[in-house]
Amino acid sequence: MKLFLSLILLLILPACSGNYNWGWYAVSPFNNIGSSNLNFLLSGLGYTISISLISIFFATFLGLAISMIGLSKSRIVKTLNISYIEIIRSVPVLVMILWIYYGLPVLVGINFTAFVAGIIALSICDSPFIAEIFRSGFEAVPKGQSEAGTSLGMSFFKRFRLITLPQAIKIILPALGNQFVYMLKMSSLVSIIGLDELTRKANELVVSQYRPLEIYTFLVLEYLVLILVISYLVRKMEKKLSN
Repeated sequence: MKLFLSLILLLILPACSGNYNWGWYAVSPFNNIGSSNLNFLLSGLGYTISISLISIFFATFLGLAISMIGLSKSRIVKTLNISYIEIIRSVPVLVMILWIYYGLPVLVGINFTAFVAGIIALSICDSPFIAEIFRSGFEAVPKGQSEAGTSLGMSFFKRFRLITLPQAIKIILPALGNQFVYMLKMSSLVSIIGLDELTRKANELVVSQYRPLEIYTFLVLEYLVLILVISYLVRKMEKKLSN
């Protein structure tokens, strides 16, 4: 990956013009300084991927639970469901991260690490969006199929597990893939509380190398490659499920 990103940088070098004194050596794999800097930057890749994967897992689980609650015929339950969705998605992700990291420990008496706080905040913030995605998927499944399951004596949860959910997932998979891309990008905000992911590493390197343009350009390319890989995998899953 380091070599691939470096080759991209080399391709855009000829287009760089003007009076700015470019310092691509800072992220070049062909000298000791650049190679060391690249290793430092890429060392945050594990945190970025892991916090994104874990957060999207919990956000999906929470979103599914919220959307299932929304299927209730009780007006009170539906009101609580709608209130949760509207309130949580109105809170900026950065504000939620700061509140979870600095405020929640005061309430519960437990100090969270930056990694755990980031997972909690990202999962909560993304859950209402995923809940709405699931809701749209459930509504897209023909009601006649669920009614057929009822006529066969299936319980609600059995109909949901065997009929509604599998078909809804096929419908909403592209939207869920987009949410994972969104989660990957939002994970960069966790750098504000000290998590050593890609953005934090880039910020630290800028302070020591004084090459913000070159380093942040490399950071952009890192996220670009990650998102392209995710998009490719989502398309592969779509094709596999459509067969």
